[in-house]
Amino acid sequence: MDKVKVIIQDKQKQVKIPTGIRMLLRRCCTAVLQMENFEGPAEVNVIFTDDFGIAELNSQFRNITAPTDVLSFPLGENGEYDTNPESGAKMLGDIVISVERALKQSKEYNHSFQREMGFLTAHSMLHLLGYDHVNGGIEAVHMREKEEAVMTMLGHTRDSLAQDDEL
Repeated sequence: MDKVKVIIQDKQKQVKIPTGIRMLLRRCCTAVLQMENFEGPAEVNVIFTDDFGIAELNSQFRNITAPTDVLSFPLGENGEYDTNPESGAKMLGDIVISVERALKQSKEYNHSFQREMGFLTAHSMLHLLGYDHVNGGIEAVHMREKEEAVMTMLGHTRDSLAQDDEL
């Protein structure tokens, strides 16, 4: 597996990011690329925001006037990506996560904040690679299977109970 550069920016103040989250997200990005047999170095941007920030993006880019948990902004199409001239890495795109929403969902689904953040990252990485679930059907099923496979590989199974002592 070639090098994966994951650039993480925290643009929210609602939730303190626990130790280890950034490493987990980097591992999720790498695991998805390995599972998909992605070749060559890659670069991904992950941006943490709050419900207000993601609602603005959702409105601007999807005409949906509500917050969501994660948005994906792919820079490639059909396996073709721009290349960072400095590093030679394929620039996959941006992942924007509402940390505020992820925390709420982790409690709602009764699993850890780490699992929720990892799951949202894996989900969004699949979007950056061209997967789509909007119309449901078999592609949505395949996406869910791949998301769960990554989370299981990283030790954050669906049955992992909430264990967020830091939050």
